[in-house]
Amino acid sequence: MASVYEELLERANARWAQLDKSDTPWIRVQGGTSGQAAGSDEVIAAVRSAVKTAGVTANVTSVSAIGLMYLEPIVDVKMPGAPRVLYGNVTPEFASEIVEKHVLSGQVITDKAFAYWGDRSSAPDGIPHIEDMPAFARQTRIVTRNFGTTDPHDLLHYVASGGYSALNRALHEQTPEGIVNEVKASGLRGRGGAAFPTGVKWSFLAPNKAPVKYVLCNCEEGDPGAFNDKGILENDPHTLVEGLIINGYATNSTHGYVFIRQGHEIPINATRKAIRDAYEAGLLGKNIMGSNFSFEMEVALTGDSYVAGEETALMEAIEGKRSTPRFKPPFPAAAGLWQKPTNINNVKTISYVPSIVSNSASWFKSTGTETSSGTAIVCLSGHIKRPGMYEIAMGMTVREVLEEIGGGVEGGNEIKALQTGGPLGGVLGAEAFDVQIDFDSMSKAGAILGSGGIIVGNEKTDVVDLIRNLIAFTQFESCGKCFPCRLGNTHMLEVLDRMCKNEGRAGDLQLIEKVGMNMKVGSLCGHGQLGFNPIASALKYFGDEFEERMSGSLAPAGSFDDGSMIMPTRTRP
Repeated sequence: MASVYEELLERANARWAQLDKSDTPWIRVQGGTSGQAAGSDEVIAAVRSAVKTAGVTANVTSVSAIGLMYLEPIVDVKMPGAPRVLYGNVTPEFASEIVEKHVLSGQVITDKAFAYWGDRSSAPDGIPHIEDMPAFARQTRIVTRNFGTTDPHDLLHYVASGGYSALNRALHEQTPEGIVNEVKASGLRGRGGAAFPTGVKWSFLAPNKAPVKYVLCNCEEGDPGAFNDKGILENDPHTLVEGLIINGYATNSTHGYVFIRQGHEIPINATRKAIRDAYEAGLLGKNIMGSNFSFEMEVALTGDSYVAGEETALMEAIEGKRSTPRFKPPFPAAAGLWQKPTNINNVKTISYVPSIVSNSASWFKSTGTETSSGTAIVCLSGHIKRPGMYEIAMGMTVREVLEEIGGGVEGGNEIKALQTGGPLGGVLGAEAFDVQIDFDSMSKAGAILGSGGIIVGNEKTDVVDLIRNLIAFTQFESCGKCFPCRLGNTHMLEVLDRMCKNEGRAGDLQLIEKVGMNMKVGSLCGHGQLGFNPIASALKYFGDEFEERMSGSLAPAGSFDDGSMIMPTRTRP
């Protein structure tokens, strides 16, 4: 008798063969938030209309986004017996041309295609293989392995690509203790900011014999410039669902929550559908895959609160309370959600787990550095030629990412500053661009990897004004529970406002440092504890600009020709 997984795999392989190996053309249009923002909904509608008008039979599918956001919307055409050809920056008008020429007549539009994907022996003339593109060649795709290929809303696509084989192996071939030890041995560290060893965190929860235990996945992700957590959920939600089930099994937990900020409808809907489909397939609920393990999962939403990303504030939000951090101890592993033992991890962290279980800890540890194994998913934005979401091996330098993957800055300008790791991260100058992207090297450079966001500023960037905007964000987002954070952010913003108006006072730099240190020692969570980080790192690399602001030798930040200024309101209504 075939197992639950074997029956599911047979259906998935049949579905995939129907699309990929049949005599029917397959047209993939990449979606996701960035694709839709660029017009992918209009493009796929134009493709379907053109296919219908031409009277040709073709499979038209909305699939995940590959991460090359500077090329979206992307249309991917797979003709029978031929490699996939990818077209970028497609308009509805160009979509119709693709159907007319490529699909109907078999004529590849070589001057408008940016890459092909598949067998190199049948390469279309004049088009590079996608693995030869700098933005793709330097990537090591583990979590993003299915991006650009599979439909995130189709469970069978995920299974046909190897999905849920790790869960099947875990439930039928491994013990919970064995999986915890495997995750420990892999060197996987949390991708949410603190970079705490994941296996060690799991080992705090696993021995607890409580009848109800929770594992939570944090996708609050309110950092400006970070979109990889939401990117995973909207492009391959089942890799998170599978990882969270394995997390539950390894820690002997009973329930899982995926915590997402409200308003992000694309990842919310994708995750909810993935969970529903997993229940229908017997991958969630009672006796999963015929095992003795039962596990429940659902999506929980938070309001627009940045602090809700802190683990105890997140639990408060799920319980229907205001999102403020709790005093510790007790720690979540002892008394977390509804005072039950709880474990919390980031989306990226959990999404590595299926690959580790499938391929082994040593396989994962072979990528990256000695202390930061695996990959980092970086989000490039700002003054950069190729903005997008890229998965790179830990240990690649910042300069390699900026120049080889990001393509540098357009217009002959130089990169002056980077804002990394979210608003509580740091600002790096050019002398730090040769630092390796890993947790420890970034920390030594005065920044954090954090959520993976890298915002690029060219030589025209006003660093003091940039810092003012970051502190404005943290001041607005403070939950207000801790006086040092609530008042400290306000005071730091007042000082930075003065400096940007060229009204700085003697001792302002010393004052802002004193306030920041008070926040660090007197705040409950990282929002206050790390609040001085961006200022400290900016002073390290751009101290001269702060001195120039204090001396009044620069034009006021944000000023117009008539001397007027726009100073945005930074207090809650």
